[in-house]
Amino acid sequence: MSDSVKYLLPENRIPKAWYNIAADLPAPLPPPLHPGTGQPIGPADLAAIFPMALIAQEVSADREIEIPEPVRDVYKLWRPAPLYRARRLERVLDTPARIYYKYEGVSPPGSHKPNTAVPQAFYNREAGIRKLSTETGAGQWGSSLAFAGQLFGLEVKVYMVKVSYQQKPYRRALMEAYGATCIASPSNETDSGKAVLARTPDTPGSLGIAISEAVEVAAKNADTNYALGSVLNHVLIHQSVIGIEAIEQMEMAGHWPDVVIGCAGGGSNFAGLSFPFVGKSLRENKKVRVIASEPAACPSLTRGKYAYDFGDTGHLTPLVKMHTLGSTFIPPAFHAGGLRYHGMAPMVSHLKELGLIEARAVRQIPCFEAAVAFARAEGIIPAPESTHAIRIAFDEALRCKAEGKAQTILFNLSGHGHFDMQAYTDFFAGKLEDRDYDEAALQAALAELPPVAA
Repeated sequence: MSDSVKYLLPENRIPKAWYNIAADLPAPLPPPLHPGTGQPIGPADLAAIFPMALIAQEVSADREIEIPEPVRDVYKLWRPAPLYRARRLERVLDTPARIYYKYEGVSPPGSHKPNTAVPQAFYNREAGIRKLSTETGAGQWGSSLAFAGQLFGLEVKVYMVKVSYQQKPYRRALMEAYGATCIASPSNETDSGKAVLARTPDTPGSLGIAISEAVEVAAKNADTNYALGSVLNHVLIHQSVIGIEAIEQMEMAGHWPDVVIGCAGGGSNFAGLSFPFVGKSLRENKKVRVIASEPAACPSLTRGKYAYDFGDTGHLTPLVKMHTLGSTFIPPAFHAGGLRYHGMAPMVSHLKELGLIEARAVRQIPCFEAAVAFARAEGIIPAPESTHAIRIAFDEALRCKAEGKAQTILFNLSGHGHFDMQAYTDFFAGKLEDRDYDEAALQAALAELPPVAA
């Protein structure tokens, strides 16, 4: 058996259009609501923080959305991204399964996040905006927006969840190297941050809190817009370049995946890989199982309630229908900071409600066990978030072994872990813990879900 095989597409195969799964769904997505009126929001309600081009994508029902040439020109720095068949890993697991992974760590910031950071920066510049504010969990999104902002001449301010700010100083340094300002969240710079610190001065922070701070800055400053790295439809649309390329690469390999897997916190890399496959399945009846892998310490898809909720802790955002743990829920600190979000993307949540995807929650230590085995077989150190997808890929490969089935497994390796080595240091030292969320705190957060008429 040969070693692991790389499938590469030529530069001229960079997608010319993003894919929008809204065009193929059997039922439409429930609309976002204005928190004051309870009525569906319109473009004017979002114009204070987003450019109209992104608002139009957010509500679009078109299957394809053209990628502007300036965005494609930047994509050429790393796209098309490679797809590998992990033959070495197959041997290690002694499985009849065929294991493939799409590797998004080849981008300059090292993850899938520039797929949307670049178009968001481009559209904001075209709208005359010169400053962007945003949040980041582990730092992949913050560094990607910093990178994109530098390319398009935008100032970028990033509110980084405090526990990750402390755990991942090199991601903070990467943002600063690209010219961004990075602030630990919650901070004393915003009313939202001050309110949280007054209540819980020792809080580890959360993405919900950091979103409140970034949205507040954008709402109060006419020269500043807000950029979001996950959750919203336009973000998931931009990430579809992952799956569009992967479909063509799987055709090169001669296999259609039986199982497609992605880690899921807000839903962007998971949707980016899986939605084009789900869409092809809906249109052409090419069946595929799709599994979202989330942390057991922040399990929005497997333990959350499907309900209208705020996207942020300070309740500055519209209400969206999603699987949520409650906007005030603060997950325990763990190394996969990009997955510490209380809610799941409305479109990902909608697909789960439609029965088009599955979800599993996995614990931190088994994820790192799989990540180390993967690294020793394939040579790539995965980001802590990506370890969740690897864990499920291992479980599926071992299921194939037990059942004697030669199925094809495809997962998204959403980024490398070169700036996350403290997590591996802790793992090898036996200091990594499987942190459980507080059930009472979860129930209290769910009890505060906003009342919305049916």
